[in-house]
Amino acid sequence: MPTIGVKRDLLFEQLGKKYTDDEFQELCFAFGLELDEVTTEKQMLTKEQGDVAAVANASEDIIYRIDIPANRYDLLCIEGLVTALLVFQGKIKPPKFLLVEPAKRQVLKILPETSLIRPYAVAAVLQNITFSKDAYDSFIELQDKLHQNLCRKRALVAIGTHDLDTIQGPFTYEARAPDNIHFVPLNQKNKMNGLELMEFYSTHSQLKQYLHIIRDSPVYPIIYDANGVVLSLPPIINGNHSKITLDTRNVFIECTATDLTKAKVVLDTMVCMFSVHCAKKFTVEPCDVVHPDGTVITYPEIKVRQTTISAQKANDYIGIQEEPRQIANMLTRMYLDAQVANEGDTLTVNIPPTRHDVLHACDIYEDVAIAYGYNNIKKSLPAFMHIAKQFPLNKLTEQLREQVAQAGFTEGITFTLCSRDDIAKKLNKSIDSIAAVHIANPKTLEFQVVRTTLLPGLLKTLVANRKMPLPLKLFEISDVVVADDDTEVGARNERRLCAVNCNKTAGFEVVHGLLDRVMQLLEVPWKSGSIQQGYNLQAAEDSAFFPGRCANIMLNNVAIGRIGVLHPTVLQAFELATPCSAVEFNIEPFV
Repeated sequence: MPTIGVKRDLLFEQLGKKYTDDEFQELCFAFGLELDEVTTEKQMLTKEQGDVAAVANASEDIIYRIDIPANRYDLLCIEGLVTALLVFQGKIKPPKFLLVEPAKRQVLKILPETSLIRPYAVAAVLQNITFSKDAYDSFIELQDKLHQNLCRKRALVAIGTHDLDTIQGPFTYEARAPDNIHFVPLNQKNKMNGLELMEFYSTHSQLKQYLHIIRDSPVYPIIYDANGVVLSLPPIINGNHSKITLDTRNVFIECTATDLTKAKVVLDTMVCMFSVHCAKKFTVEPCDVVHPDGTVITYPEIKVRQTTISAQKANDYIGIQEEPRQIANMLTRMYLDAQVANEGDTLTVNIPPTRHDVLHACDIYEDVAIAYGYNNIKKSLPAFMHIAKQFPLNKLTEQLREQVAQAGFTEGITFTLCSRDDIAKKLNKSIDSIAAVHIANPKTLEFQVVRTTLLPGLLKTLVANRKMPLPLKLFEISDVVVADDDTEVGARNERRLCAVNCNKTAGFEVVHGLLDRVMQLLEVPWKSGSIQQGYNLQAAEDSAFFPGRCANIMLNNVAIGRIGVLHPTVLQAFELATPCSAVEFNIEPFV
């Protein structure tokens, strides 16, 4: 959930009313937001840096830090927040955004080679805009918020904003070899080529996190104007020539992307939020984007979508009884202009280009509930009786936890994610032979796969507690995840019990005794000559266990787990110097 900081006095000025902190918090809550903190710039910097002297010149204006729902991109700046709150309070009507045809449209031509790196681009122009210092700061901050959230740190979309009066169309979006790109980056004085730029920004505190997106590509995306002036090198940095200032009056906005839908959402959000500062409010100039196949598409779309909902369904889902006209008024307050169709049950809802979060009728019903007020919905019992009970597998898990703990073992709760080495190399196995679910983009080496066994987590717990007196007896009852092509999602959970005994001797009899105790509690007999159904041990070989000291746990002739003495190389891999024995088996067959 993103958090925005807005100056209290500026916010109240634009809202046309002064609130106490409690009053504004109540307004936020009624609208579905949360006032997270009341602070100042100086307090925030002091908290971050810890050096009071270093932030002596920081502002002491009161700042409201407000938590914004992750799907409400239109509330990520003060312009959108103020408009939405004024509409919610009924002080203004939802604005209508218009495309205004210029004397000559700006054109952005996409060349074919961009398909190698970032194939999509969209563009628009904000004409006769007036920036105050606060509006300029909000303009820059909204771009940053969108980059971090919807744009997935610029991997999906990168936004470029330029002073249109300093450049000349038509513009071309190309992809060139990095040593063929030369320009002066934003706020710099020296011209650099693509390779020099990558090296220069490799230590930059903010931009270094985006370099990997294009750094290893043979070509870099680049946007030129008609005179060969570089506008931007997306998704890294704009050119210094066309940078926005407080004196800028006409803004050219371009978004390059790997996802066209996200690019259109980002462009709509940018122009809708800041068209409020144009001479003609809520107007935008369109641009023509020429695709490599010659197709010409006009952006931004800023189209109003229309859908219908049932007023009765809204009442039934929320648990209220309101007339269709009242529900229409509630939706209008939530920035969704609605009317009753033919005085019946059906409502026609107009979804503006600022509300890309509305994907389904349930999103509209949610807005009805917010406008009505969650605290105003009366609590009621269901129309029919429900008898709840604990999930059988969880009930068995809780019962076993208590009994294993009474047997002298200490419970551990370990991470569900682990490294590939934990479940493979350290257990003397090959990762290719393990049906593991891999994380597509792991952030650290410690969390690369979902665990397929509970054993590594307990061995790591032993390492962290090796200074404790022996014996150390640990257990865990939890889920592992196994890749399975026969399931709908390609993987399945499996609830297992794992226990480890660490002592001066391996103590195989300790884990064997625990297994017998668990089977006794589950009323599963030992399978012998006269008893055909039950459990027994069957000799097995497993590279994680000492040769000749490993067995499969068989339940009615089906292997459900393993028991044995851990191999010395496994102990060494986990930095353990004390012998260990372990048992691990699936408890789901006993439910």
